[in-house]
Amino acid sequence: MSKRVAVLISGGGSNMVALANSMTGDHPARPVLVVSNDPKSAGLDKARDLGIAASAIDHRPFGRDREGFEAALHARLLEAGPDVLCLAGFMRILSSGFVEQWRGRMLNIHPSLLPKYKGLDTHRRAIENGDKQAGCSVHEVTADLDGGPVLGQARVPVLPDDTPETLAARVLVQEHRLYPAVLRRFVSGDRRRIDLV
Repeated sequence: MSKRVAVLISGGGSNMVALANSMTGDHPARPVLVVSNDPKSAGLDKARDLGIAASAIDHRPFGRDREGFEAALHARLLEAGPDVLCLAGFMRILSSGFVEQWRGRMLNIHPSLLPKYKGLDTHRRAIENGDKQAGCSVHEVTADLDGGPVLGQARVPVLPDDTPETLAARVLVQEHRLYPAVLRRFVSGDRRRIDLV
């Protein structure tokens, strides 16, 4: 029986599309829901175009009530009954209470070679620090921001004339390769690390 996957997004959803397009044929999982914290997220329409149920739970009306937002998000997820959550450009920090409810079943993709450059502005930081390589990581989500076990990485060279934007574009290509590869292994119960070059 196929595993059920829900994807959390905030923006355009390109990683969500890569994941959804990979979950076909003999893949051991299927996408059942896409949720965004932004009702105007372009990724919601992309999900619907792919035949995936899509919902928006706007974080803004909750103000500083993060628990209220997460309760609404959790309730919507329970309706869909996913086995695995994939964060794909979801730009909200989740509380330890929420993470605990999905412990061992939640993945995230991050645009750096973790443990380097947790948080934001990863490409600018890599360039400013003179790094020769950059890339992306897929990791299990824990209460430690961008700190869970790394299940896969893909690397790209940092070129002499790179800007954060040009580097981000090359890394994104690798994100679209790496995340589906890790997810396929993860839903099969295999947590061995994958390294793509």
